[in-house]
Amino acid sequence: MNRFRSDRRNALRASAALATMLAGADRLQAQTAWPSRPVKLIVPYPAGGNADSIGRLLADRLSQALGQQVIVENRAGAGATIGAQAVARSAADGYTLLLAPTAVVAITHHLRKVPYDPENDFVPIASLSSSYGIVAARKDLPANTMAELIVLAKKSPGKLTFGSAGTATATHLTGEIVHNKAGITLLHVPYKGSAESLADLVGGRIDLIYDPVALSQIKAGTVKALATTANVRHPELPDVPTLREQGLEVPGGSWFGLFAPRGTPPEIIERLALESEKAMTASGTRELLLKFSQYPDYKGPAAFAKQIQSDNAVYRDLINRAGIKIDS
Repeated sequence: MNRFRSDRRNALRASAALATMLAGADRLQAQTAWPSRPVKLIVPYPAGGNADSIGRLLADRLSQALGQQVIVENRAGAGATIGAQAVARSAADGYTLLLAPTAVVAITHHLRKVPYDPENDFVPIASLSSSYGIVAARKDLPANTMAELIVLAKKSPGKLTFGSAGTATATHLTGEIVHNKAGITLLHVPYKGSAESLADLVGGRIDLIYDPVALSQIKAGTVKALATTANVRHPELPDVPTLREQGLEVPGGSWFGLFAPRGTPPEIIERLALESEKAMTASGTRELLLKFSQYPDYKGPAAFAKQIQSDNAVYRDLINRAGIKIDS
């Protein structure tokens, strides 16, 4: 009888062990099966701007690496919050990702209520690139330096205009910070994305933008550069001094990063981080990014999360100290 019970116990243990092995095999198969269908990369801005360009570069590289198509979907509007909200509400299965700049997770929520929680709705995958920001002016603006712009703006407060990729984006906030620092007032004109603001700058319908997307038009001679916003000079514009060189101490540059909905399996995050690193360090990437004033700046999930935390603190304090407000 005892022997029978012992045999039965052994059989049960063996069955349990087999079940565990099979479950582990199923999990492994599920992990290795991802992605089994196309992956959607949401870019919360219109086509044609820097976010779209970086998104399409990354999507092309990831498609090749993952063996599944990564499709860019532009969901613009409300200062990028529409696209961010869509990702926050998506299933955490690795099939919906977000490409976002600094503003979406480190700036906008300090200025107004947003329909997502930047700290709890997303998991950082990788920092991809950082920008050589540019202060670009319409070609016939009677100012060629920041000092001349300040003099011009003080003569007619609120008359000069500056465009941005949307209310509360980095391209808006950078302008507000510079103007606050310089003691001048310009009228803000928000657009749905960088491409639209640049088009109106080229057409002379606005006076200024704080956006690296202007590089190609500066090189073409249709607009002019007054300064760059990074801590170092733009390699394509070596004769254009930085804001700091012109006496304006403001935060330099912004970044683009890749995010997934909170709860996405760690193995998927790790795979995407690995492939993102390969994409950003591949031969020729630096030259491609430089065309729209970006440079490769890869950071993995842990390092990127720390950077976001630090940026949040910096911008929160800066916004509160400068008393920066937005209307919507």
